[in-house]
Amino acid sequence: MATICSSNWLEVVAYFLMILGSNSPLRSLGIEISYVRKGDTVVVESISRFARNTKDLLSLIDILKEKDVEFVSKKENIDTSSPTGKFMLTVFGAMAELEREYILQRQAEGIEIAKKNGKYKGRKKIAINGKFKKVYEDWKAKNITATKAMELLGMKRNTFYRRVKEYEAEQGN
Repeated sequence: MATICSSNWLEVVAYFLMILGSNSPLRSLGIEISYVRKGDTVVVESISRFARNTKDLLSLIDILKEKDVEFVSKKENIDTSSPTGKFMLTVFGAMAELEREYILQRQAEGIEIAKKNGKYKGRKKIAINGKFKKVYEDWKAKNITATKAMELLGMKRNTFYRRVKEYEAEQGN
């Protein structure tokens, strides 16, 4: 990054590591987007690391544009300070989204083949054991909060409530 910045006469004032999950494409960008000011330039390694789909990419670029901030992508050699750069950004964004869709499609096909061959079973369910039953009883008796129960069991919210529903169905509640 420092090389591309220095070759474009840009001073690096902050580095941000952006961790993008497939389910939350804008995760961790709040700090970065609020940090930039008029006249800044956001430099990224690749468009695919900045946004997961064209809609999100263009939305983020619009936010940057409103703040009068330029965008540079090192891998695709895109600079939005020129009309050509803006056009290329849209094209590369669409291509990155298409590539992502192909990857997901191939993954789904591979899982389907593995299932047919009996080699893919998915993630194992968290067993409803004695510990779960004890925590469940404490939670139902209002001795602990749902948040505390989730913490004690090491479960996320959705998993906890799914297990509660399964357990109650087993018990006939």
